[in-house]
Amino acid sequence: MKSKTLWILTSLLIVASLILAACGGGATEEPVATEPAAEEPTAPAAEAFKFGMLLVGPYNDHGWSQAHYDAGLYIQEKLPGSEMIYIDKVNPADRAGTTPAQLAEELLAQGAKVIIFNSDDMKDSALEFAQAHPDLPVIHASGDSAWTEGKDFRDLPMLANIMGRMEYGKMIAGCAAALTTQTGKIGYLGPLINDETRRLAASAYLGARYCWQNYLGKDPAELGFKVTWIGFWFNIPGVTSDPTQVADDFYNSGYDVVLSGIDTTEALVEAKKLKDAGQTVWAIPYDYKGSCEEATDVCLGVPYFNWGPAYLRYITAAQSGTWQAAWEWNSPDWADINNPDTSAVGFIKGAALSADASTKLDEFIGALAGGLNLWTGPINLQDGTAYLQEAQVATDQEVWYLPQLLEGMEGQSVSE
Repeated sequence: MKSKTLWILTSLLIVASLILAACGGGATEEPVATEPAAEEPTAPAAEAFKFGMLLVGPYNDHGWSQAHYDAGLYIQEKLPGSEMIYIDKVNPADRAGTTPAQLAEELLAQGAKVIIFNSDDMKDSALEFAQAHPDLPVIHASGDSAWTEGKDFRDLPMLANIMGRMEYGKMIAGCAAALTTQTGKIGYLGPLINDETRRLAASAYLGARYCWQNYLGKDPAELGFKVTWIGFWFNIPGVTSDPTQVADDFYNSGYDVVLSGIDTTEALVEAKKLKDAGQTVWAIPYDYKGSCEEATDVCLGVPYFNWGPAYLRYITAAQSGTWQAAWEWNSPDWADINNPDTSAVGFIKGAALSADASTKLDEFIGALAGGLNLWTGPINLQDGTAYLQEAQVATDQEVWYLPQLLEGMEGQSVSE
């Protein structure tokens, strides 16, 4: 009985195994135990190379500060691993009681490996900070502290001064104004009075006078050129003169072109308002290549700074450990003054510039590129004192440290 039962059970098992094999399509292998795959080690993310900027005005002021901010964006695009950190509105009105040197310490605490002070107004703080941190690269935009032949040279091994030769941009702007004015009266909206602002206003006058005489055939004595200073780089209510009012005063007293030397665009804005009201006026803003976009129908063009290429070189040198103290006063790239990768200074023509004026302006730019130097005597200072004799070419020091406005210009030469 047991053997019969065993035979039956064995038969059933054989049948069952055949059925399972048929359903599974064949014999299956026993699973092989495996160790879980080891994870590849993840490399730690590279630390960003931070550079800090102190901006005297708002980062989006359509002027001086935005030109610097955009240069920071340019560096981030061109230099892998770089990161801009910044503090804007670094001025006595917006941050009363706080110095740029103190704010630079904040950027340092956030990991900045280079600090950029972006205003001539920050000179004392830039020196203070550079002296306190002798191993940290510091850039001061404008300034002469790293200029071995300058009046205020300081032997600081990690300090660099960078400035564009905006004198050329202002000459071009002055030429555009002279080729356009119908009244023969050009206004210049100036910020505060110092070496930089005197030489830039004077350069605009030299460009205007040259084009007035050489392209229009008119007597330089008949060209009016007046400078009115507001007292700072931009409007501070209750402290500076109101640039809107200054611009209106120009336009309402026969000055039909106003060149701006301040960081913001009030002259352009007012020109637009007056043109819309039927007045024939124009403006030339300053600093930022996109300024004309605010009022294209009155904008003759804009001379602007391009800080990106020089800043990129210095930030790259800081990252690679090859930084050296230096003073740079960079000219336009005359092969293409608007090349974003090579030219420190540019000029973008405005839609309001006539075709004839545009052609003559191109001739003038070509002459500058070919070696025309308007800082060549005879040139007298505003009080009649001879500054450059006949055929005498100004040295860099004579241009940089211009002590007065020039003969033929109206306006203050020194602060009262």
